[in-house]
Amino acid sequence: MEEVTGAQLIAEALASQDVKYMFGVVGVPIIEVAMAAQAAGIKYVGMRNEQAACYAASAVGYLTGRPGACLVVSGPGLIHALGGMANSNMNCWPVVVIGGSSDQNQDTAGAFQEFPQVEACRLYSKFSARPSSLVAIPSVIEKAVRTSMYGRPGACYVDIAGDMVNAKVDRDKVRVASRCPPPPVSLADPTAVLQALSALKEADRPLVIIGKGAAYGRTEAALRELLEQAGLPFLPTPMGKGVLPDDHPQCVSAARSRALLQADVVLLLGARLNWMLHFGLPPRFNPDVKIIQVDLCAEEMGNNVRPAAALLGDINAIVTQLLQCVRKDGWRYASDTEWWTALKEKMAANAKITTALAVQSTLPMNYYTVFHHVAQLLPRDCIIVSEGANTMDIGRTMLHNYLPRHRLDAGTFGTMGIGLGFAIAAATVERGRSKGQRVVCVEGDSAFGFSGMEVETMCRYNLPVVIIVVNNNGIYSGVDPETWKEMATMGDLTTIAPPVTLLPEARYDQVMRAFGGRGFLVRTVEELRDALRASLSDWETPSLINVLIDPSSDRKQQEFPWLTRSNL
Repeated sequence: MEEVTGAQLIAEALASQDVKYMFGVVGVPIIEVAMAAQAAGIKYVGMRNEQAACYAASAVGYLTGRPGACLVVSGPGLIHALGGMANSNMNCWPVVVIGGSSDQNQDTAGAFQEFPQVEACRLYSKFSARPSSLVAIPSVIEKAVRTSMYGRPGACYVDIAGDMVNAKVDRDKVRVASRCPPPPVSLADPTAVLQALSALKEADRPLVIIGKGAAYGRTEAALRELLEQAGLPFLPTPMGKGVLPDDHPQCVSAARSRALLQADVVLLLGARLNWMLHFGLPPRFNPDVKIIQVDLCAEEMGNNVRPAAALLGDINAIVTQLLQCVRKDGWRYASDTEWWTALKEKMAANAKITTALAVQSTLPMNYYTVFHHVAQLLPRDCIIVSEGANTMDIGRTMLHNYLPRHRLDAGTFGTMGIGLGFAIAAATVERGRSKGQRVVCVEGDSAFGFSGMEVETMCRYNLPVVIIVVNNNGIYSGVDPETWKEMATMGDLTTIAPPVTLLPEARYDQVMRAFGGRGFLVRTVEELRDALRASLSDWETPSLINVLIDPSSDRKQQEFPWLTRSNL
């Protein structure tokens, strides 16, 4: 009879559940699990920090619809991954974390890195368990994968005792678990669908908000047909960008504030009325606005605002239901209404303000100048990863997406440090698909610092990632080198330097060069354009473009601050 180890059972169970990618940091007791995963055909990417590894694995879940695996060691290794698990849960992305733990016969004895891992993970995951024996491993893995995808997606944790990794069992004694199918598809109540359409037809100022749930639900084809048939204006949330192209004539992103404030009926597709949409409440929204909620989670219905219609089920199926009704009666919102006129006027006015900021020729450059020129050179099909307060917020409006699931950012949890892990995941998936789409990671200098060592991971695997660090010497704002030198002569910088400041003109480009990548220091528009062209043309080497901008550069005045209320 053939004997198999616990490591083999874990790897084979993941492979049988169609888990194709694993990210992690190996050590005792899970080194053999990573090796077994490779032997089972799973692509293993060794990261420099467990948090970044978990970010990467969760991004795979979003990009592919099937969870990535994150492999971590016991104690501190798992604790580092908890941030990634929490972020995955908040974003509703599937991920399965496999954590090594101390040997079973050492429980409560003070074993090396002993920690109540199963209990701790229950706060950060949908499912947390330790297989009771080797023979139970496949069924527990199947349940973790299934739970991560079914209902509202999220993180799941499987704990593996150290003495189970190399222990052996006869293969014929192992419980076989078949591959779990994709999540079941449910339709909305037909009555609710008719209520939703009735509200839209009665609206003077309708608006469709496209959330990242619509992107995750692969609803782009049906949604495009619905919106074009109905003639409705739409506004994507940050990761809803690209479900329909940002340059679509019905996209009103450039009039976001006006659209949210004055809409009288909002069709909410796979988005939540949380802080990112100002809870659906005044003064950001019309106090009498009617919300039509489309979500797969019943508990989300009525959160903060009571919906005029609640459509519960699979988002793509529900969009198809709405489309069928619109086709049947031929209804279309007129394109010559006062609402469309007001939105177009506001979009034109905002475009003038942005253009004026973008064409400024003064040095150092500002955010808008940088993004204006970056946007001109980016491939239409590139995946954009973005993080950093001003960097992410301004980039959201100026760097367009044209394809679904081609923007990854700090998301619902507002998590800084996700950028490089997300970029590694996207590049790894794209390489597996042989599509050749570039990954461009746009970072603030503060955000880059959270996971900057992952540039070594990019260089080790020759991932074609272009990192653009928009460097203003600080968090929100910094100081110029001369001011920094003056402060240094005044005494202890820990009592003098503003808490938001970072080292002026730090050479992040040299960090990339240290590992064999390409690094560029950029001060002018010409240098920026040359560096970006060179980086995009090199398909074998990761690049980092360190763009030095005015430390006092800021976003244009906002009536309703979106990401931060800081006045710094």
